Amino acid sequence: MISLKSAHELAVMRESGRIVAEVLARIQETVASGVTTAELEAIAGEVIIGKYKAVPSFKGYRGFPGLICASVNEEIVHGIPGSRRLCEGDIVGVDVGVIYKGYHGDAAITVAVGKVDIESQRLMDVTAEALRIGIEAAHPGNWTSDISKAIQQYVESQGFSVVREYTGHGIGRKMHEDPQILNYYDPKMGRAQLRPGMTFALEPMVNVGGWQTRVLGDEWTVVTADGKRSAHFEHTVAITKNGPEILTTL
Repeated sequence: MISLKSAHELAVMRESGRIVAEVLARIQETVASGVTTAELEAIAGEVIIGKYKAVPSFKGYRGFPGLICASVNEEIVHGIPGSRRLCEGDIVGVDVGVIYKGYHGDAAITVAVGKVDIESQRLMDVTAEALRIGIEAAHPGNWTSDISKAIQQYVESQGFSVVREYTGHGIGRKMHEDPQILNYYDPKMGRAQLRPGMTFALEPMVNVGGWQTRVLGDEWTVVTADGKRSAHFEHTVAITKNGPEILTTL
C-alpha cells in the first residue's frame, strides 16, 4: 500500500529533511584525516537530539547500534561508527535518518578525505549524478521503473556497476514504506505509477567493480565482494504536480 502524503504531512517531512541536511553539512565540514567515524556520529547526535530534540531513525532499527551509518572505501552501506580513523585518500559514505514530529527524513552523501585518486573522484561524481538523473525521472505519470532505468543506464554508461541487493524505498511515518525503487531495471519486478503525494528515498549505490556484495561479521556492514570502492548518495523526494521536490535540503 502506497501512502499519499497531505500538504501538512509534506510540510513536516520538509522539516525532518532539513534536519538531515544540516547534519550532513556539519559532517561534511568535519571529515578530515585523523577524524574517527564515532566523531562524525557525535555531530549527528548534537544536531538531531541536542538541537532539535528529534529521534535518530537508525539507532536500534532492527538492532542497528549507531546513530548514523559511516561506510569507508569498499564499504557500501550500514557501516557502524566507531574508532576507525579516516585517512588521506579515503572516501566515506554517511547515511543519516531523522524522525521529527512522527515523520522520517533520510539522505546520504559520500565525502572525500583530503585528496583522492581520479577513479574515486569519478565514482563519487557519477553516483551523485545518477541520483540527480533518478530524481529528474520522478515526474507524475512516470513509473518507478523509469527511475530505475535512468539510474542504471547512466551508471553503466560510465563504466561502473549498480548494487542490486539494496534499493530505494517509500518513506513517511515509517522509514521503509512502499514502493521499493530499484537502482536497476528488472522487468520481473513490479512497478508503480508516480502520483503527487508519494514520498520516497532514492539512493543509488555504485561500485567501481562488480555489483556483488557481502556482509561482514558484524552482521551489518555491507562491502563489495571484490574489495573495490563504492559510493552512495541519497535524497528524500516528494512527487508534486509540478514534478519532484527534494525534501532533504537546507
